[in-house]
Amino acid sequence: MRAIWKGHIQFSLVNIPIRIYNAIDSGQTISFNLLSKEGHNPVSYEKKDKVTGQPLKGEEIVKGYQYEPGQFVIVEEEDLAKVRLKSTKVIEIEGFVKAEEVHPTLYEAPYFVGPDGDVAAKTYGLLMHTLKESGKIGVGKVVLRDRETPVLITPHEGGILMYRLRYPSEVRSMREVPQLLEVKADKEQLKLAKTLVDSMTTSFSKIEMKDHYFDALKAIIDAKIAGKEIVSVTEEEPKVVDIMTALKASIDAAKKKPMEKAKG
Repeated sequence: MRAIWKGHIQFSLVNIPIRIYNAIDSGQTISFNLLSKEGHNPVSYEKKDKVTGQPLKGEEIVKGYQYEPGQFVIVEEEDLAKVRLKSTKVIEIEGFVKAEEVHPTLYEAPYFVGPDGDVAAKTYGLLMHTLKESGKIGVGKVVLRDRETPVLITPHEGGILMYRLRYPSEVRSMREVPQLLEVKADKEQLKLAKTLVDSMTTSFSKIEMKDHYFDALKAIIDAKIAGKEIVSVTEEEPKVVDIMTALKASIDAAKKKPMEKAKG
């Protein structure tokens, strides 16, 4: 596993040399290249002036902030240099909080954190055990790509996991969702719905977390490579039925499942 970032975790006067690793396996994603329809040649990404249609070189492009429709202020590299923040090599922990205080909508991307060297491994291990014993998570900031980004560190399987976070101001309010009405649930419907939830209650480890679309798409690609016939599957539209009928039928189906397994 190759490190993508090297620096320090810092809280108060404690500094721990660390390395950051991608926690997500990008190999699980199928990506496509754009090709010309005739000849199947790779299509290049060419930057053009949208008004004149002329192609542009990198040095002919500047950054502009649109403050009114069609009106831009140009921001040069020297302007960006004036607002550079603290070191880009330090994750500065500002405090330790309970995990439930951080809303799930703020979580963005996970990364593995590892110690940078044998000496750092002891302090790293101490931080991991401290987080585990205290039940707390560390919240801080790091400068990435000229932007101050909030992060969270938490113990995970004998190591430390870091999440890049969104700022709370970036998350929209649920109240903005259309047609959210204050509807009182029917008592009988609520009772049946709770019964259904209870009958379907299981552990997360027993639920299959597998990308079937990836497998199906990979099978099509492999078949095309082998020159085989492609067989497509038509997905049926789910039927909309009365809520009470659906709940009762779902509960009956959930009750039958254990019996069918035992029979098999």
